[in-house]
Amino acid sequence: MKICFATRNAGKRNEIQSMLEGMFQVQTLDEIGCKEEIAETGTTLEENSRIKASHVWNNYKVSCFADDSGLEVEALNGAPGVYSSSYGGEEGNAEKNIARLLTEMKSESNRRARFRTVVTLILNGVEHQFEGICEGVILNEKVGSKGFGYDPVFRPDGYEITFAEMDTATKNAISHRGKAVRKLIAFLTMIK
Repeated sequence: MKICFATRNAGKRNEIQSMLEGMFQVQTLDEIGCKEEIAETGTTLEENSRIKASHVWNNYKVSCFADDSGLEVEALNGAPGVYSSSYGGEEGNAEKNIARLLTEMKSESNRRARFRTVVTLILNGVEHQFEGICEGVILNEKVGSKGFGYDPVFRPDGYEITFAEMDTATKNAISHRGKAVRKLIAFLTMIK
């Protein structure tokens, strides 16, 4: 059975494909012929994830899953949240996003934060959602050079290093995205 991962990133697709161990053939947006950009106009991670998966199902009639992730900081009332990728004013500019976050957190003693991912699966027209959360703290400065986004300033609970200092296998084992994807895979395995 074929299933679409609402991404254009072949690396992300290959990672999921290997986790599904041949149960499903995972396709990207480009592989199903979806060339248009899917506008993420939701105000929550749940909504944005649903928008992407619904777009594929409604327009291509292909079962699909999509994810959306964000960093939620307690002292900032959950911000940047759904706006994590544009928090610094420019979509996808990690340096500006981190700079704004560290500026806003400068005088905060509460450094608690969490990364959260929501995966929406639309399988034969029926929607299912899966959530993954990784709790931790925001550091005062960047540490590490691996990963992406806010990884250099996020230290997960139970570790003395940031996401940006971790090897990929360790990060995937504890990350919000890894947890949500494992729930998705467990569900797909159960119904297969």
